Amino acid sequence: MKEYLFTTRMDVRDYECDIEGIVNNANYLHYTEHTRHRFLRSLGVSFAALHEKGVDAVVARMQLKFKTPLRCDDEMVSCLNLKKEGVRYVFEHDIYRASDMKLSFHADVDLVTLIHGKLGVSDDYDRAFGFDKL
Repeated sequence: MKEYLFTTRMDVRDYECDIEGIVNNANYLHYTEHTRHRFLRSLGVSFAALHEKGVDAVVARMQLKFKTPLRCDDEMVSCLNLKKEGVRYVFEHDIYRASDMKLSFHADVDLVTLIHGKLGVSDDYDRAFGFDKL
């Protein structure tokens, strides 16, 4: 496994699986979002507090690759890296099946920030992510 900025573990819950017994593809988006929220929390950033301040990070684009399926009761390791390209925060997400560390899912997720509803650069997110020092 390569090096990541942040990793967290989660369990697959039975209601996330389809009739074939594998995780429904839409749930991987929930896993990546939950990973980003845990990452923010680890930095001491409150997604809700920034929203109340008028700063919203929103998904602008996602590119997804499904690899090895996760199944009910599997544990996963959800990992992310982050870079900034212009106004976009580009998250690289990888989700591994914990039992054998096989790659289950990969996503490149572009987020942008809206400041009071308008596209803008967030000093709060830049500072939290360490991009204010660039």
